[in-house]
Amino acid sequence: MKIKFSLNGKMVQEEIAPDLLLLDLLRQKGCYSVKRGCETANCGLCTVLMNKKPVLSCSVLAARADGQQIVTLEGMQEEAKEFGGFLADEGGEQCGFCNPGFIMNVFAMMEELQDPTEEEILEYLSGNLCRCSGFMSQTRSILKYLEYKKEQNKEA
Repeated sequence: MKIKFSLNGKMVQEEIAPDLLLLDLLRQKGCYSVKRGCETANCGLCTVLMNKKPVLSCSVLAARADGQQIVTLEGMQEEAKEFGGFLADEGGEQCGFCNPGFIMNVFAMMEELQDPTEEEILEYLSGNLCRCSGFMSQTRSILKYLEYKKEQNKEA
């Protein structure tokens, strides 16, 4: 079947098998930030944005991308670099394997929630598993990043 969608701001047209997973299609297209983890929609490693909403690409058929806007970490390099500095400063990057899915969810959360509390942040990101940290450093990095963005918006 033929599908057409926006991938990181560029229109893509692909001929796909009906059972192809979005994760596999994105990796075929060079989006290696999208990682295969649990393959049961439980770890968040494969998170991408579909129309600015987080989806687990390991459990979404590629056919669902037809006519949609898909964004991976490759399409958010500047934003990711900025947030990544906060993550590193707090020791939240650890091995880094879970970071792409985690960062995609942070950006989705920022779109959906205005001035989230720590409890709301933890709830929103509960589907992201990290085996290296206890999430405290990641939470601190998010809180500091949100405060930084709030200050930037005041100055603008």
